[in-house]
Amino acid sequence: MKNLTLKLGLIALLFTSSVAYSQVPKLSSIASGTPSTIFFDFDGHTVQSAAWQSGNAFICAPAALNATQITEIFNRVSEDYRPFNVNITTDSAIFLAAPFTKRVRIIVTPTSAWFQGVGGIAYTGSFNWGDDTPAFVFSDRLVNFPKYIAECCTHESGHTLGLAHQSKYDVNCTLTETYRTGSGSGETAWSPVMGNSYYRNMTGWDIGPTPFDCSATQDNLTVITTQNGFTYRTDDFAETRDNNTTLVDAGAFSIGGIIATTTDKDAFKINIAQAGYIHIAVSPFSIGAANNGANLDIMLLLYDNLNVLIGTYNPLNTMNAVIDTALNAGNYYIVVTGAGNNNTTNYGSLGSYTLSGFRGPLPIRSVALQGNNEGNRHKLVWDIIADEPITNQLLEVSVNGTNFRTILNDVTGLKRYIYTPSEKGTLYYRLKATNTLGQSMYSNIAALKTITGSDNLFIVSTLVQQTITVSAPNNFTYSLYDANARLIATGRNVKGNTNIDVQSLPKGMYILQMMSDNYKQTERIIKQ
Repeated sequence: MKNLTLKLGLIALLFTSSVAYSQVPKLSSIASGTPSTIFFDFDGHTVQSAAWQSGNAFICAPAALNATQITEIFNRVSEDYRPFNVNITTDSAIFLAAPFTKRVRIIVTPTSAWFQGVGGIAYTGSFNWGDDTPAFVFSDRLVNFPKYIAECCTHESGHTLGLAHQSKYDVNCTLTETYRTGSGSGETAWSPVMGNSYYRNMTGWDIGPTPFDCSATQDNLTVITTQNGFTYRTDDFAETRDNNTTLVDAGAFSIGGIIATTTDKDAFKINIAQAGYIHIAVSPFSIGAANNGANLDIMLLLYDNLNVLIGTYNPLNTMNAVIDTALNAGNYYIVVTGAGNNNTTNYGSLGSYTLSGFRGPLPIRSVALQGNNEGNRHKLVWDIIADEPITNQLLEVSVNGTNFRTILNDVTGLKRYIYTPSEKGTLYYRLKATNTLGQSMYSNIAALKTITGSDNLFIVSTLVQQTITVSAPNNFTYSLYDANARLIATGRNVKGNTNIDVQSLPKGMYILQMMSDNYKQTERIIKQ
C-alpha cells in the first residue's frame, strides 16, 4: 500500500470549539439509486482500523464547523463529483447501508496531532478495500475555512479512488512543483484538485504527470471510472439535434443539466413563432457571486433548423455564457458544453448548470465598462443599452477579481467615475445595472494597474517565507487577508522595522493592509 499524504501547507490552530452532532445536516448529492458512497463525517468518530495507529483505537473530535459551513463544503465537494455515479453524503446511515467495497469514510476533524505535517491523509485505492479504512481531513490545520476544507476533502477522497498527486515539470523533465498550483487569477483561475487547489476558483480533475516521473501521465477521469466500481452518470440530454431533441418554451424557460464527460454536449430545441429578440443565459453551479466554486466553464452553440452553426458564445474571462440576439421565426437548437479558457483545457470543465431564457424586448441589452489611468487615479466610463430605465448602478472593485466591494452606489445615471485607489497592484472593476423591473446585469470586468509612486509610507517585503518585514515611519495597525479576502490575522506594530510572523500559513497569495492615521496602504504578499 502506498501512503500518499496531502502536504499543501499548514496554518496555526485558530478555532477550538466543537460543533454539536445535531448541527450536521444530512445531505446527499444523489437521492437514491447508487450504492457507491463517499461519506464525510463531521461529528466525531472513534477509529479502530488496522491501517492507522497500529490498530489501536483513538477518538477524533467533531469539526468546529456550523451547519452553514458544512453545507458549503458539501456543495463544493458534490460539484467536484457531479460527473460520476457516486453519492456524496453527510448521512452515516446511507454510508452504513452501502456495500463494503463501494464506500469510504472521510473524517473531518481537528484531531491532528497524531499525524504531523499534513492537511489530510489517505491510503491510495482504499475505496474498494472492503475494510472501512477511513481517510482524514484536519480542519484545524485548514483554519476551519470551508473552501480549504472542501478542496482537501476532494483531494483526500481522490486518493482513496486511486489517484496520485498532479505535478509540474519543466522542459528538461525537472520537477518544479510536486503539487501543481495551476494558473490565472479571478473567476477562471484554475488548478487541479490533486495538486494545490486552495488558491484558485476553478478547480477540477486533470490529466498530466505525477511526482513519480514527467512521463507518468495520470488520467484522473479514467482512473476514477474504471477502478472503483462506478462510472459516469447517465447522460441527461442527448447531443442529437432533431425532432427528438428536448423542447424548451421560447416564452420563458429554466432547465438544469450536467456536463459529465469531456465530449458531453446537451442539446435543446426552441421554436420562435414570431421574429424578435431572445435572451438565453447559462450559468454553472456556484456558491456565490462571480461563479465562486464553479467547476464548469460553459460554451453555448446556436444552430438553425438546418443544423448550421450560426453563433458560438464562449467568453474567456467568465465561466457563464449569454446569447442576446434577434432571431427570425423558426426552429433553433441550443447546445451546452464544457469549454477551456486561458488557464486550462476543457478536460476537467465538468459539472452542473442552469439554462434559462425568455423572448421579448431585452430590458438590459448590454453593460460595457472601460477604464484608464489618470496619474494615480483610475477613470471608469461605461455605457448601458436598455429598453427599460436604469434605476441603480453599483460600481465595484476587487483586488483578486473574485471578491468585490462597492465604491459607488448611484441612482442619478452617471456614466463615469474617478477612483483614487488605496490598494496597489492590479485592481478589477465591474458595474451592476438594475432597471425599473428589478432586473440586473453585470458588465465585463475591467482590470487596471495602480501606478507605483515613491511616497508610500510603508516599505514591505512582498516575497516571503517565514516573516513579512515592514518598515514604518509611524505606529500602525494591520489586517492580513487570504486570497479569498477572508481575514486571518490583525495586529498593531510600532514604527521602525517590525516583523509579522507567517511561518504557519500555507504557501500562496495574501493581502496585507496597513493603516496609520489617515493613510492606508495595501500590498500583495506571496509566501513561498
